[in-house]
Amino acid sequence: MTAVDTRLPVAKVFASALRGAPCLLVEADGAEGLLPTHVWTRRADSSDEVLLGLCGGPTLDIGCGPGRMTGALARRGQVVLGIDLVPEAVRLSLGRGGATLLRDVFEPVPGEGRWETALLADGNIGIGGDPVALLARVRELIAPEGRVVVELSAPGTGVRTRHVSLETVLGRSLPFPWTEVGTDAIAAVAGAAGLRSVGEHRSEGRYAAVLEVAR
Repeated sequence: MTAVDTRLPVAKVFASALRGAPCLLVEADGAEGLLPTHVWTRRADSSDEVLLGLCGGPTLDIGCGPGRMTGALARRGQVVLGIDLVPEAVRLSLGRGGATLLRDVFEPVPGEGRWETALLADGNIGIGGDPVALLARVRELIAPEGRVVVELSAPGTGVRTRHVSLETVLGRSLPFPWTEVGTDAIAAVAGAAGLRSVGEHRSEGRYAAVLEVAR
């Protein structure tokens, strides 16, 4: 049996998934599930449109991936910028017509403090494995009257952090932390980051909340 290379950068493995290679999400205990890259690479559907409808004005799409949501907002005529850490994702997003930068959300971002909406779709509340730190950073990016539209996991999830890896035909990535936040936990997580929930939404089995700066 050929040994699996388990030292690959996450971006390299994810890039191969975006190019069409089936990709497993591997838990620390060895449990595996198929990453839904086919969802992220298609056009926005009706359930996406519900999230997009919550995005008002210039929007920053954080962890935009291959640009499904960034491209859909651009087609609506909205000012939008997608940012992602994976060069292949940025390339695909640009191909959908949405302005996109190779950028870490924790690094300087154009328009800091002026974005009307910051979008965290497709579980991107998990970026970095620390949702409070992420939302505190996003709070710095939005305007004082701005909002954060965040997709959540189902009620009862709470806050669940684990270390996972991605695996394609190239091999397996180094492990990285990822966090899920359920609708039952978003108020506490947002509050710790200086935000408050002003509305929760459910459509076609997906959950989201709108957050604003706490006053």
